[in-house]
Amino acid sequence: MNARAPIPPIGMPGSAGLALRAQAIAQAGSLQNALDQGLLPERMSVTLSEGLVLGLLRQGVSKYLAIFGHGSTDLAEVLRLYTAAGVTQVFNFRNEVEMAHAGTALSWVYREPCAVVTSIGPGGMQAMAGSLAAASNGVGLYHIYGDETTHGEGYNMQQVPKPTQHVYGQMTALMGQSYVLHTPQALRDALRRGTQCVHHPYKAGPFFLMLPLNTQPAVIEDLHLTSLPTRLRVSPQAVADTQLLAEAAQLIQKSPRIVLKAGGGSREFSAQVRALAERIGAAVVLSPGSTGVMPDAHLQNMHVGGSKGSISGNYAMENGELLIVVGSRAVCQADCSGVGYPKAQAVININGDLLDATHYNRTLALTGDIGVVIDQLLAALGPVKPDSARKQWLEDCWQAKVRWRAFLTQRQTAPRMQDPVWQRPVLSQPAALKTVCDFAKQVQAVKFFDAGDVQANGFQTVEDDQPFDTFTETGASYMGFATCAVIASGMARNPRYGIAFTGDGSFMMNPQALISAVEHGARGMVVIFDNRRMAAISGLQHAQYGVDFRTNDSVAVDYVRLASSIAGVQAFWGGDTPESLRQALEQAHAHAGVSVVHVPVYAGTEADAGLGAYGSWNVGNWCDDVQRRYHASRI
Repeated sequence: MNARAPIPPIGMPGSAGLALRAQAIAQAGSLQNALDQGLLPERMSVTLSEGLVLGLLRQGVSKYLAIFGHGSTDLAEVLRLYTAAGVTQVFNFRNEVEMAHAGTALSWVYREPCAVVTSIGPGGMQAMAGSLAAASNGVGLYHIYGDETTHGEGYNMQQVPKPTQHVYGQMTALMGQSYVLHTPQALRDALRRGTQCVHHPYKAGPFFLMLPLNTQPAVIEDLHLTSLPTRLRVSPQAVADTQLLAEAAQLIQKSPRIVLKAGGGSREFSAQVRALAERIGAAVVLSPGSTGVMPDAHLQNMHVGGSKGSISGNYAMENGELLIVVGSRAVCQADCSGVGYPKAQAVININGDLLDATHYNRTLALTGDIGVVIDQLLAALGPVKPDSARKQWLEDCWQAKVRWRAFLTQRQTAPRMQDPVWQRPVLSQPAALKTVCDFAKQVQAVKFFDAGDVQANGFQTVEDDQPFDTFTETGASYMGFATCAVIASGMARNPRYGIAFTGDGSFMMNPQALISAVEHGARGMVVIFDNRRMAAISGLQHAQYGVDFRTNDSVAVDYVRLASSIAGVQAFWGGDTPESLRQALEQAHAHAGVSVVHVPVYAGTEADAGLGAYGSWNVGNWCDDVQRRYHASRI
């Protein structure tokens, strides 16, 4: 009988030692507790793969979304043992874009930064493409890709066949912040740069860690665990220049026609934004991503403004003489490609990022933490007299909102329309969206909007009274994001019921997300607004050139049958009336898992078919006019 092999010391590399370390962390409840209690030594010899997992634990990252390939087998083995001990969680996926979106939603909606794991090659390319949603919306998470080996023995499978070193590291560096762990001992520097990106207080984004195949199993001798950086923590920044605050206060006091643009960065500070707006009598205009910063019915909430915008939001933008920007990066559709404020004489810009704060001319830039800076500005302001001009400005804006509400009601209650593709009367998109938005509010669901016509009509429709009830991926306008975002509820510590608002085209970008949602225990609903075309682009083509071109196909899809083929998914036909749609929504919500509702909607040139456009946009044959006005603008 062979003698039992001795168990290696807990601080040495090898599977047995790795399992013991994972068990020690699980027993203590955290890596730091294990170190404090002496269950783990501060110095250990571990592989780069395990060192990375330990380093991410120090930053509070324990959830991994993975499609393992030949470039990540060593990291997968470490995660297998740590997951068996209950220290980490690993969620497997079928498509890297889907996985990147789900990770973005987990961090964005539930505040749980995670790590997305795949290899280079097609997998890395797809995950990298999906990371655009996180980058565009300021969402922090790790992207970890297996990379080509470092000894130059010849081409590795799936690397770019070009005689240039680490091309994927160069590509990811263009997409965001990136680090190639060519040297295992550089782990500390990589993780410090990682947390500075992923946990950045106002400009977070994806951080790409490239793990060469041969450095993953390489041993880092005597790694000092407490030298690995913990999660970034920075103190809120205030404006130190009191003269600048005084100038801003003086500008506000003498300007009765103030428009305040609340961008996506303002959502964390809705109470302060409301206090500032009410003190100074500003008309507040929302971005697509900031609905709920002001309650929907608030007298000063003019709703969204921009290239799609609204009657009231764009009225305030077009007539305001002092622009106050809070937490916005001035995306083209949010400020009409730079021409949205033709009467603005000056700008006060409150933002943590210097470049965003100084985007416009004639700007007083108040850089720092938005909440702290607004409190400083309110202190510098003191009381603001509600003079007749200021009252008249808000009355004029309110009348514009009255017109907008009447217009919305008329479009949302329009009779069914005869659709040339469906060949029968069906609901308009505004009517269907209104029905589903009302239902989402009733059941307190979080709403996810996909790209395209659903998204544009959607942010014009929502009536949020608090921030973070709607997540609309307008930064990259990535088709397929909403369906994938539903998956995140199955991975989150404190999940919310989610409803994805998606078009037929967007849904088909990532239909496998239904499988992942079931696999990971998500609870939510996907509503497919099926108009059998890319209606947003069709509408743009009609507006610019009078005819649409190659934005639809002739292939009908039975989405109820398609979704029902997946075990665990219940699918329902939404019908073609508000009553039938509400009934389908109630049946779908009653299901304990993932459900799908398929509703046909009208697409065409009928006037009542959409919610209209109210601004300018530097696209197509509008470019010359927009650019001319941009170069003539004051700000």
